[in-house]
Amino acid sequence: MEISRDAYRAIEDIVGPEFITDDPAFLDSYAFEWLAELVRPNRSHYMPRPWAVVMPASTAEVQGVTRVCNKYGIKIKPISTGWYHWAAPMKDNDPTIQLDLRRMNRILDIDEKNRFAIVEPYVICAQLQAEVMKLGLNINIIGAGSSTSIVASACAYFGGGPNSYSMGNNSDNLLGQEWVTPAGEIIRTGSLSSGCGWFCSEGPGPSVRGITRGVLGSRGGLGTYTKCAIKLNHWPGQKVLEPKGPPPGYRLEIPENFRVYTIGAPDWDAWVNCYHAIYDNGIGYVFHRQFNLAGADLAAALWLTYIDPKKTLNDVETASKDPAIQKVAEEGRISFQLILAGNSMESIKLQDKVLDAILAQTGCYKVARFCEPDMAEFTNMYMQRLGHKHCNFIWVGGYMGSWMQAGTPDYVRNYIPTAIKGFERDQKSHLLVECGGDATMGCGSTIGGGGYFGLEQFVSYDPNDNDSIDACIKHMEDAIKDAISVGVPAGKEALYLQIGWSDERIWDALSKIPQQFILNFQTKIKDAFDPNYLGDRNYQWIPPGWGQKADAK
Repeated sequence: MEISRDAYRAIEDIVGPEFITDDPAFLDSYAFEWLAELVRPNRSHYMPRPWAVVMPASTAEVQGVTRVCNKYGIKIKPISTGWYHWAAPMKDNDPTIQLDLRRMNRILDIDEKNRFAIVEPYVICAQLQAEVMKLGLNINIIGAGSSTSIVASACAYFGGGPNSYSMGNNSDNLLGQEWVTPAGEIIRTGSLSSGCGWFCSEGPGPSVRGITRGVLGSRGGLGTYTKCAIKLNHWPGQKVLEPKGPPPGYRLEIPENFRVYTIGAPDWDAWVNCYHAIYDNGIGYVFHRQFNLAGADLAAALWLTYIDPKKTLNDVETASKDPAIQKVAEEGRISFQLILAGNSMESIKLQDKVLDAILAQTGCYKVARFCEPDMAEFTNMYMQRLGHKHCNFIWVGGYMGSWMQAGTPDYVRNYIPTAIKGFERDQKSHLLVECGGDATMGCGSTIGGGGYFGLEQFVSYDPNDNDSIDACIKHMEDAIKDAISVGVPAGKEALYLQIGWSDERIWDALSKIPQQFILNFQTKIKDAFDPNYLGDRNYQWIPPGWGQKADAK
């Protein structure tokens, strides 16, 4: 489909000639996306090239560009810091503007008294955290790390992280948002809509949080979020984080009112019981299963090598054969990280006693080597800042996350053995990193107070080896079958694979899900807020009557 050059000139008049381009070199830099090779023809690393890239500087400019797109029938895909291949346009030969929001990068306000901050889309977690910690406040940094957009996790996608247990998910921490709909209207939610400020997401005024984000958000498929207010939480630690030690294993001193532990479990039943006991007793500031992302067979060797300034990652293979490290690997095979924080010494001593009682009751234990000062300080740095997300790609430069179906600890425990056996089976191809069948990680809870989470299986593959790519795709397909075999829905692997599907295949699949009333409502929402269908299918809907049409075929 050819787009009139008048459209380009109209957008150029809004943002200025230096902030729009259709130069193929720039367009391909946006199309180059992590995971693209798993869904694109010929194992290409490139998603569909956008028609143009536009960098607006304000809500007014976003609105103006959106209205031009409605006039000329150009689709819109906003991006801030980006994560996954669905940050790019979805379809070839479907002219789409990549709306790059990096110029909208201001912290607009920090309300210390009422504990919220107002930010634009390119404010990252690390940026805001550094400012609010000076005031004795903190934010929930999502699992994707401190370089991610706060607006994206709060308004457009998933917002769980190591602190969600104590601070809540960012979808819960969203206190107000400014939304440019695909039709080009500006909607301000909650108390903001009534001129009462940003303090409340649910009113007085319209509450559209369920429309704009739901559980997983619209992922760029239903307009552009240009500002949001995010709730701030108490921080009883240092006003300024001061890392120490040589790179990359930076460490953070542990204040006297903090405790940093890696907790091990003898089996998955004990692990479940320990999680429930932590919830019931309300202890813990950071609660996350993080280090197992490297795989249970290799995690101890990786992290103990990583923090040793005399070693490099080339030493991991040798370290993994060291009997002492193998012993640590077994102790930490089923483990998680827990950081306690007290508002007083009495508080932290009480939490410590409660934890010891929980461990005695459940048969769980502290993994001694991981609780020694060097590793504990590294854990403190890693978990408080989440600045080591490059480690996701540490083995061969590519990884895909499967499973992660969310529920209670008992629910997760029921599918974990199947996830482990499936990964062990697929590693036998020797085309995936052979790190052990359990490379699952995830939050201790994705909601405040505990009770609900999932574990994501980290599957490392070589994105530059077609056989390895094919093995990863096979694992994704296998994981879907494995999940169905134990009565749980498909996990993250299904979301990834769907990016490569046609609209018709997506609609056929959606027409078969049992909760059709959800899609009926989402189709009505799509028609109301995106009448010209400028957003992509990351906001899920199906054409009216599609199920009957598919049956007729």
